[in-house]
Amino acid sequence: MNRRLPADIAEQADRIAEFARLESLDFYPTVFEQMTSEEMSQVAAYGGFPQRYPHWRFGMEYERLRKQHRYGLGRIYEMVINNNPCYAYLLVDNMMVDHKTVIAHVYAHCDFFKNNYWFSKTNRRMIDEMANHATRIRRYMDRHGVERVERLIDTYLSLENLIDPHSAFMLRERPRGEVRRRAREEDERRPATRYPAKTYMDRYINPPEQMAREQEEDRKKEEKAKDAFPPTPMRDVLGFLLEHAPLEDWEADILAIIREEAYYFAPQGQTKIMNEGWASYWHSTLMTRYILTAEELVDYCEHHSGTLATYPGRLNPYKLGIELLRDIENRWNTGRFGPAYDACDDMAVRRLWGKDKAPKHRVVGRGSPGREKIFEVRALYNDVTFLDEFLTPEFVDDQKLYQYRHDPATGRMVVVTRDFEKIKQQLLFMLTNHAQPYIYVVDGNYRNRGELYLAHKHTGADLDVKYAVETLKELHRIWKRPVHLNARIDDDPILFTFDGEQSSQQHIDDSLDHPRAKF
Repeated sequence: MNRRLPADIAEQADRIAEFARLESLDFYPTVFEQMTSEEMSQVAAYGGFPQRYPHWRFGMEYERLRKQHRYGLGRIYEMVINNNPCYAYLLVDNMMVDHKTVIAHVYAHCDFFKNNYWFSKTNRRMIDEMANHATRIRRYMDRHGVERVERLIDTYLSLENLIDPHSAFMLRERPRGEVRRRAREEDERRPATRYPAKTYMDRYINPPEQMAREQEEDRKKEEKAKDAFPPTPMRDVLGFLLEHAPLEDWEADILAIIREEAYYFAPQGQTKIMNEGWASYWHSTLMTRYILTAEELVDYCEHHSGTLATYPGRLNPYKLGIELLRDIENRWNTGRFGPAYDACDDMAVRRLWGKDKAPKHRVVGRGSPGREKIFEVRALYNDVTFLDEFLTPEFVDDQKLYQYRHDPATGRMVVVTRDFEKIKQQLLFMLTNHAQPYIYVVDGNYRNRGELYLAHKHTGADLDVKYAVETLKELHRIWKRPVHLNARIDDDPILFTFDGEQSSQQHIDDSLDHPRAKF
C-alpha cells in the first residue's frame, strides 16, 4: 500500500484538477494512491478506510469482494474518502484511460463531499478518527477478551441503523430569552376551547364547569408530559442508549464509536444517486471536452457505457443521477419549468418550448441557467428531495423507469405499470430512510419499572416480525430490563415484548398501560 503515483499518472492528476477548477468544481486537496486488486478489496471491506477496528464482518466482506473480482463478477475501479484532504485509491492495473476517468470522477466526488449540505456536519478528519477507534477497541480486547468485545460489537452493529440522520442539523438548546418568552406565552394563553361569544351568552357557549374540567385535564396531561422520559419520542435510539443504558464505561465508549461511524456514513446513503450522478456527469464532461485522446475513445466509451448500463427492474444510481442532472440542466436552459410550462397541455408546444433559449456555444463552469441550477441542486438536495422535486412524467417515459416483474411464462421482465405517481412513490419509498423502519424511543421508564418502550412509525410497510423479535433481544442485552415494541402488523396494533427469557406479543387495547409520551 501507499504506493506513490507514477510520474505520468501524477501529471495527469494535476492536469485534470486544473480542468475541473476551470469548470467551477471546488474540492479539498486530494491524495491519490495505487493499490492491487487484493489491497483494494481489503480497503473496500473496511468501508474505504485503511484502518478499522477488528471484527469478523470485515473479513467476510473482504472474501466476498475478493471472489467477486477473481471470478469476474465485479471490479472496483476507485474509492474516495470524505476527508480533508480527500484520499482516493486507484487500481494499479488499470489502463491510462481508466486512470484519467477515475481521477476526474474522484474530483467530482470530492466537490460533492465539500459542498453538499448533508455532508456539512461530517468529521473531515475521519481517517485519523477511524485509526483512533481501532486503537481503543484493540485495547479493550486486550483487557476484556476478544470474544466478549466482539459479541458486544455484534449487538451494537445490529442496531446501527437506529439513528436520526437529521439530528446533526437540529437546535438542541433554545436561547435563554426564547425559553422565557415561550414560558410567558404558555402562562398567558387562553383555553383552546373558548369560543367567541357576547357577554350575555358566554356562560352558555363556554360553560364554566366544562372549561374548568378541560383545564384540569390539560394540567394533568402537562404534568404527565413533564414526567415523560424522554419528554418527546426520540428517533436516535443509539443516543438514548448511550446516555441512559446501564453500561460500563468501556461498553459505552464502544457504543459511542459505532454511533459516530454510523452518523459519518449516513449522508452517503442519503445522497447515493446524486453523488454518483454528479461524479459521472463531470467525468463525462471533462473526458470528452479536455482529456480524451483519439486512441482512447473506444475504450472510454465501452467502460463508460458499462458504468451507466441499466436493465428492466434494476435501478442504476449512476444512470439515474446523471440523466436527471442533464434533464434539469436542459429544462432550466430552455425555461421548461414554472406555472406557465406546467399549465401547458399541448404536447407539441411543450416539445418545442424554449428551444431558442438553449445555449448556442459550449458552456463552461456556471455559464448558463442550467449549469447554475445543477450546482444549486448539488449544494442543497439529497436523493429523496432530488427525485421528489425534479422527477417528471416526461423523464420517466424517456428513461423507461416503469415498474417491472418477472413473467414466469416467458422468462422475461414485463411492465407492470407506467403510472407516474405510483412509480414516483415507489422510488421515494425505497429511498426514504434507505427502506429501514422508523423506530422511536417513547418511554424509558415504562410502567414505572425501568422498562424500555419503542414504537414503529408506520410508513406503508409492516415490520419483519422475525427481525423485530431478534432486535428486541439485542436491545435487552444493552438495557438489561424488559423491552417493548409497538408496531402495526396487518393494520392490527401489536406490542412485542422480550423480558430476557421469552418473547411475547399481544394486541394493544385500553387494558394495556400506555407510555407517558404520546406517539
